[in-house]
Amino acid sequence: MTTGGRLVDPVTQEIIEGKLTATVDEMGIVMARTSMSPVIYEVLDFACGLLTADGELVAQMNGITLFTGTFGVQVKALIEKFNGKLADGDILLSNDPYAGGTHACDFAIVKPLFVGGDILAYAINVAHYLDVGGSVPGSLAPDATSVFQEGLRLPGVKIVRADVFSDEILHIISENVRLPDVALGDLNAQVATVRVAGRRMAELATRYGASIVQAAFANLLNASEIRSRTAIAALPDGRYEATDIIDGDGVSQEPIYVKVAVTIAGDGITIDFTGCPPAVAGPINCARGALQSAVRTIVKAMVGPQDPSNEGWFRPLTVIAPPRTIFTAEKPSPTGWYYEGSVHASELVWKALAPLMPSRFSAGSYSSLCVVYISGKDRSGQPFIHIEPQHGGWGASEHRDGAGALIALTDGDTYNYSVEVIEARFPLRVMRYGFNVEGGTGAGRRRGGFGIVREYQILSTDASAYGSFGRTTTQPWGMDGGGQGTVNALQIAPVQGGAVKTYGRVAHIDLNKGDVLRVITGGGGGWGDACKREPMLIEQDLRNGFLTEAQASQLYGYNAEVSG
Repeated sequence: MTTGGRLVDPVTQEIIEGKLTATVDEMGIVMARTSMSPVIYEVLDFACGLLTADGELVAQMNGITLFTGTFGVQVKALIEKFNGKLADGDILLSNDPYAGGTHACDFAIVKPLFVGGDILAYAINVAHYLDVGGSVPGSLAPDATSVFQEGLRLPGVKIVRADVFSDEILHIISENVRLPDVALGDLNAQVATVRVAGRRMAELATRYGASIVQAAFANLLNASEIRSRTAIAALPDGRYEATDIIDGDGVSQEPIYVKVAVTIAGDGITIDFTGCPPAVAGPINCARGALQSAVRTIVKAMVGPQDPSNEGWFRPLTVIAPPRTIFTAEKPSPTGWYYEGSVHASELVWKALAPLMPSRFSAGSYSSLCVVYISGKDRSGQPFIHIEPQHGGWGASEHRDGAGALIALTDGDTYNYSVEVIEARFPLRVMRYGFNVEGGTGAGRRRGGFGIVREYQILSTDASAYGSFGRTTTQPWGMDGGGQGTVNALQIAPVQGGAVKTYGRVAHIDLNKGDVLRVITGGGGGWGDACKREPMLIEQDLRNGFLTEAQASQLYGYNAEVSG
């Protein structure tokens, strides 16, 4: 294998690629073991990567899907900003949504990795902070109308110079967030991960030489590009379109209509969001970096879902989107709940490609992360903030029922909290956690997966909540005659009795001790004619309690006496 006249033998290439993977995995282990926030060490709401000196991703750990696709855009923005003004020992911090990032809560820590006076690579760690200031605890006001309501932004600063922290920036952070000890603890953990990457890349360069390592980077990217183009070229040329509806923006409940056109021509793919509405008043907008990442997630699922990701896979991809739309927001449009908008960009492309690859793509899913923030004071009078993304039902594919209780498309390899951790860390008691059987799922020859019901009893006398749920009105779409899925909901059952209150996107809910906060996530869409579902599968769902006899008869035309 040759690049720029330098030969890298296949064994060395394989070793270097393995070292890159091992390095980003080690970064992830260090982050999970040293961070302060349970949303990081339990949920794993972070991701780590390595990039070339030009800002092209060469390795990433499994983590938040929407972070890994923004790495290159963020690092390239920092390269342009500092333009030769970086020195060995510098570490950068950025949480700017409009410079390749996502929202202000996601801090990107980037370290240029020098070898022999030149930058060999960049290491990056992006993690979600529990609070970065702003108008509400947790910083993600569902009704924010400006980015200035969403907390502290540090759009590209040197948090470390010559391996020494900047006391001024640490002071700015600590004075602008509600949980300064937690924030600074997470920052230290992030810095530790990129320093680990620095040591590992120095070892690699010492053993093989910087030029061989750089040549191996190029080989890796080129090989991935070839595989991506080969996969795309095997698909039929054509134009594939999809439309969808976003259920309000947090300020208005008016439906928001979005669309996409996917064109496959030869070994290239173009994804065009022309015609989508302008950025909305509420914070479900995403900026261009998050849009790029949302699209890349689906392209990767199409061309090489099991292979490690890097920039080469996306060289055949062109994304067209006019500026200042709901998917390409610019300052000062709010982006706090960007993942609620960007998941629709992902699902639009998914929906357009599903008929083309029915064995790989599924019908519509519950989509929304259904995040709820619960905050207040605990038994000792100390402030707490609990944030948790929720799992839900995915759509069926041509040959398989949909996955139940699986995290949304945006989040990748993240986890839910264990009941024990929630009850140990927060003044909350988990009363129920199980499948949303009552809500049901999309019927079909292959049915959708089930969502979940998770109930929290409030044990604090001083607590409140807010959240932003999508797909509360518009159901997940079915395929090939399959039924639509079911919707998401946030409910409050008051301790004093009375009617249960149901919400979608809500900016503030006062909570009393004993109230039950209930998260309900929907089931995915079905695939194919429900009347063609095999009796043995219907009977299996009956045994598992997923269906009643009446539902089996109504949805599938099942008759126990005839089938028996």
